[in-house]
Amino acid sequence: MKSDIEIAQAASLQPIGLVAEKLGISEEDLDYYGKYKAKFSDSLYGKLAGRSDGKLVLVTAINPTPAGEGKTTTTVGLGQALGKMGKKAVIALREPSLGPCFGIKGGAAGGGNAQVVPMEDLNLHFTGDFHAITSANNLLAAMLDNHLMQGNTLNIDPKQIVWKRCEDMNDRALRNIVIGLGKKTDGVVREDHFIITVTSEIMAILCLADDMDDLKKRLAKIIVAYTPDGKPVTAEDLKAVGAMAALLRDAIRPNLIQTLENTPAIVHGGPFANIAHGCNSVRATKTALKLADYVITEAGFGADLGAEKFFDIKCRMAGLKPDAAVLVATVRALKYNGGVPKDELSKEDLDALKRGIVNLEKHIENIQKYGVPCIVTLNRFVSDTDAELAFVKAFCEERGCEFALSEVWEKGGEGGIELAEKVLETLENKESHFRPLYEDGLGLREKIGTIAREIYGADGVTYDAAAAKQLDRLTELGFGSFPVCMAKTQYSLSDDAAKLGRPSGFTINIREVYVSAGAGFVVALTGAIMTMPGLPKSPAAERIDVNADGVITGLF
Repeated sequence: MKSDIEIAQAASLQPIGLVAEKLGISEEDLDYYGKYKAKFSDSLYGKLAGRSDGKLVLVTAINPTPAGEGKTTTTVGLGQALGKMGKKAVIALREPSLGPCFGIKGGAAGGGNAQVVPMEDLNLHFTGDFHAITSANNLLAAMLDNHLMQGNTLNIDPKQIVWKRCEDMNDRALRNIVIGLGKKTDGVVREDHFIITVTSEIMAILCLADDMDDLKKRLAKIIVAYTPDGKPVTAEDLKAVGAMAALLRDAIRPNLIQTLENTPAIVHGGPFANIAHGCNSVRATKTALKLADYVITEAGFGADLGAEKFFDIKCRMAGLKPDAAVLVATVRALKYNGGVPKDELSKEDLDALKRGIVNLEKHIENIQKYGVPCIVTLNRFVSDTDAELAFVKAFCEERGCEFALSEVWEKGGEGGIELAEKVLETLENKESHFRPLYEDGLGLREKIGTIAREIYGADGVTYDAAAAKQLDRLTELGFGSFPVCMAKTQYSLSDDAAKLGRPSGFTINIREVYVSAGAGFVVALTGAIMTMPGLPKSPAAERIDVNADGVITGLF
């Protein structure tokens, strides 16, 4: 059996200009990055402004497990299936981070016969967007430290610096560091920290900005530090905005590639969903809606993280109104939630399935809270039995959900026809009454409590003393109207990764709170979540190689 990268490398790609023609995009609105990648022009969206929007479909999933779910694979396969049915469809995805590629999770191009290509380009440097974001982030850090050394006229308190450096790699040794060591000319000695690029505020800003003017306004609001009396110091105060925007000039423009079946795919931005807001860029999604009748997008990890942030942050800020949501699960993952060890998941076990399906049940309930029609799809495995499939189908339909099997990993677009038909039927017959979970006017504590109770199923929320103080301070500074971006483990509805299924009788603990003033949300860190991941004992990087002909192997 071929690996994902072998399937991708054997694909028959069309020149990206031909892919763009399917969406009515001319040569003048493309900047080519080789034969199979391109960026849209800055003027494209303005030219499309008079067009009506297509239908927006979100693909989300149950909490991820080692058994695998296949959310991105399903997103790509659904887009391919709609194309095979003669529908004008486009896929809107995030760009992969190098951290997971070289770590444990792998890339983010889909899998099997439902992938976006060129797979290795996308998973590695792509069009350089993440490098630009990293450079802009670290330029601001360099200007901050230079300001300290050159006299500190802004009266920055070195112990209240909140801006961190970043890089797009899992490197736990950089989580907590000391900088400025050496001679007096080497800078001011202080503690510093690194985060992974995809959790950075600049990544969030790029993904939420409408255009360059909006990007610069958001960059200007970034809080880098505070004075001794608690006054925020911003990127604008450091006169860093223009140079940062210059570094992001090309990165703000969405990228166009294709699937294995030559369906157009707009891939742009890449915030993590367990820490950041986990959605592709607003600019890419809005452009896609003008270009196609059906836009299939995804949000990271489970619906408790990615979908919640898609609805409560991205849609709220961008004025988007999703028309339907596809919720991805597998029989294997549900049995894992029911207590079956990974090496025994191929055996039929209806009792375990009944225990574990409560995780799916909670995610169905959560999507329905937003007033969005829900279609559940099972990413089918060879080991799934008829009895198991029938049980899940009946379970979903009893809860008002459409249901479809998906075989896109094995069969590509053809394997997604059943799902595509259910999606089209839902869009035709069920109206979306989308509404965010909470109103802007709620206080930050009330917003956090609403998410914890309504989405996670928690009994309540506890706060470390420092987090409680930070919340009060942010409210006093005028950020109380901001939405909340919860940073939580993706593996459980709770903040404890070991609690599978649908846990109850737990509280969510908030250990730290900070504002991303430019992005426009407040981040609440729960449990042991890290903003700089580490590599596993045997990282994927050990198995990646390139031969004398430039052919890459080992990516997945």
